[in-house]
Formats: sequence, structure tokens, C-alpha cells
Amino acid sequence: MTDLKSLNIEEIQDFVVKHNFPKYRAEQIFRWINTGVSSFDEMKNIPKDLRSKLSEYYYISVVNIEKKQVSSYDNTVKYLFKFGDGECVESVVMSYHHGYTICISTQVGCKMGCKFCATGMQGFTRDLTPGEMLCQIETAQKDLGIRISNIVLMGMGEPLDNFDNVVRFIHLVSLEKGLNIGKRHITLSTSGVVPKIYKLADLEMQITLSVSLHAPNDLMRSATMPINDAYDIESLMEAVRYYIDKTHRRVSFEYAMIDGVNDSDSCAKELGKLIKGMLAHVNLIPVNSVKGSDYRKSNKERLISFTNILNSYGISATVRRTLGSDIDASCGQLKGKYKEGG
Repeated sequence: MTDLKSLNIEEIQDFVVKHNFPKYRAEQIFRWINTGVSSFDEMKNIPKDLRSKLSEYYYISVVNIEKKQVSSYDNTVKYLFKFGDGECVESVVMSYHHGYTICISTQVGCKMGCKFCATGMQGFTRDLTPGEMLCQIETAQKDLGIRISNIVLMGMGEPLDNFDNVVRFIHLVSLEKGLNIGKRHITLSTSGVVPKIYKLADLEMQITLSVSLHAPNDLMRSATMPINDAYDIESLMEAVRYYIDKTHRRVSFEYAMIDGVNDSDSCAKELGKLIKGMLAHVNLIPVNSVKGSDYRKSNKERLISFTNILNSYGISATVRRTLGSDIDASCGQLKGKYKEGG
């Protein structure tokens, strides 16, 4: 069966007309599935025989809140969501002066195996459907009584490894009759799946691409990010430049600052030379402490020095504000504790 929440209005319309129901029923159904209904019986203005026919071919994806943590520092909310098959993913809702941002997952687990990521240590289970991605947003909005205005595809999983479902999700979530969150308010984070960066660029969607770089050279990057063995920094940079040329959008580079590993002044200078002149911004992220890893975050002096060096190359660089540090807000931490019975 197919996830009904993963269909657009035109596809629902085709089904409705094919089964001899009025075309306008499709829009009614679409509105229902975008208000968080969990069963066809909740669609009160849809004829019973149409609801019955829908149930023969489709299911409605839903998520339940398995665990919820609220930060006492900044009101960041971390969710552990459980799907119908028992699998769990994480989402985080963050409050900023411009509104609410949600960081959602695109896969159950991840294949990339980055050494500093809690999700990468848990392995990969399956892709999420577009509907399951939408569910994370709808459930959080309903639970908190808020309107989410920005989406970051930076939770569990590699979005470009689930390319077709992620692209469909982006189209669905931005529909005016859906959640109506514009593409310019969506950021997609990748560890560097080069062929899919080109494919994404050719779609010319006005989303922000965020690249997890975390090292200024291949030797250092391969030691922490296995994907670099398949797509080295040179090929990654070529793909990023192509993305910028096609979309005219500024790219964000994510750089986890790891004490004594990649945070030296020489690393900053090497990074500066690598991306100088690009339409790009660098987010410096003090690495999170993850069980099973000895990595520790850089101290304040290192962060300041690194930022200043990048600025001297004409590169915009900022240290990302840490949110939800008391609630396991970094990717994979809450699920890891849940699986251990914590």
C-alpha cells in the first residue's frame, strides 16, 4: 500500500476521478491529510464509499510522541517519534526571534558512518516516506500549538541518500494548500553525496544547501567521514560551485570544531584558501560529546581565533549557538539512550 500523505493533489485527483467520484473531493482529502488525521473515518465530509475505496489502496502515515524533552535553558524541544512499524526518529524544535524552526529526520539511522555523529554509530534501517517527514512537522505543531516557519533537513539520516522522497517532501510541504512552508525557508544538509548535489542543483529549487565539511583536507576528512573516500574534497567543491551557479543561492558549510583535531590556526588558513571567493557561509559548531567517541569541543579561544582567520580571507563565519544542551538535542543522542532503556 502507498502512503496517502506522500501524494499531491493531482495524484489524489487521478484516483478520485478514476473511481467515479467528483474531482473536488481530492482537495478535501488533501486538506484532511495535512491536518494530521490518523484514519479515513476522521474525514467527516468525505462519502463513506470513497473512504472505503481509499483504504483499499492507501494508508495514512502517523507518528506518536514516544518521548519529549524540553530544555530548561532555551525552551528547545526534542522529540523521539515512533512510527507504526515501531521504528523511531528524532526531531528538534528551536525558537528564534524570527519564528520556530524544526530539524527533522529523513531516514531511520544513517549509512554515512561519521565518527562524531551518534546516529552514524547506530547504523541504517530504512528511508522515511515524504508523509513521514510531514508527520514530524504536523505532530510538533499540534503538540506545541505553534506555527513552524523554517525546516532543516539535518536530523537522522542523509537526505540525498533518500533523494526522491526528500524532493517530493520539499514540493509537498511548500504547497499553499499544504503546510505552506516556502522553499526559501528550507535547508538541506548533506555529508557530500556529490552526484546527488548535481541532481539537486539541476532542479533549481530555492532551498539552502548545507554541506557538512568538518575538515580542510582529504586526509583529515577521511579520518572522520568515510564518504570522503568516495567523493573527495576537490570533487565536492566542484559540485558545490555548480550548485551555486545553478541556483544563485549561498551555500552553508558546517564545520564541527573538535579539540586538537581540526581546530588549529593552520586548519583555519587551509579552510580559508579552500572556500575563498565562494558565495558561502561557514557555521562553526562546537562538537557534541557522543558516547563511544573521545572527541571534545574546542575551547572559546580556539573558536575566536578560527573565526577571525576565516574572516581575514573574506569569509563569513559564525559560531553556532548551542541549543538544548541539557536535553540530548544533537542528532541520535535521545534515540541512543532510548534503545539502551534510558
